[in-house]
Amino acid sequence: MELDLNKINKKLQGKTPIEIVKWAIGIAKSPLVTTNFRPYEAAILNVTSQIKKDIKVVWCDTGYNTPNTYKHAEEVIKQLNLNVKLFVPMQTTAHRDIVLGIPEINNPAHKIFTEQVKLEPFKRAMDEHKPDVWFTNLRKGQTAFRDSINIVSQDKNGVIKVSPFYNWTDEELDDYLEENNLPNEFKYFDPTKQLANRECGLHA
Repeated sequence: MELDLNKINKKLQGKTPIEIVKWAIGIAKSPLVTTNFRPYEAAILNVTSQIKKDIKVVWCDTGYNTPNTYKHAEEVIKQLNLNVKLFVPMQTTAHRDIVLGIPEINNPAHKIFTEQVKLEPFKRAMDEHKPDVWFTNLRKGQTAFRDSINIVSQDKNGVIKVSPFYNWTDEELDDYLEENNLPNEFKYFDPTKQLANRECGLHA
């Protein structure tokens, strides 16, 4: 899909998340939203499912989420009646814990670990569902890479990535969740990132 990203982002500046989602759904043939149920994910899931009730929600579960995150995921899925498409690694967490564990970032085995628990399941999900529009909850200020994109960007495969809350702060999202009676959860752990400002490989 060929788009003038500069023109589109200029047009969408100042628009509400719901207006941004409506625009994106309007150009999409096969949209989906990805989630890992980290903090503030309920916002992107709420706004996308409001506009398209049956939107595919791809959850690539690494198998290393905290009990709180799994409980939170179940609560949000039930509350919003989400159309979840679950993808998990080919190897069980218990097996990997024996042969590999969770390597430190500077360990060469960390690349193998990230491929197994996040990149391979994600690639499998995208290959199966073949989206043309991909909704994410990326926000400015999260990482250096995310500061370099905008509300609408395009990945290396040509998929249009839309981040309706790109310019929102944590405080604004706190208010949004409260106003919409949505839960949040902060005991989240991503074993592939380990550092808050580090990319895991899905976006960069």
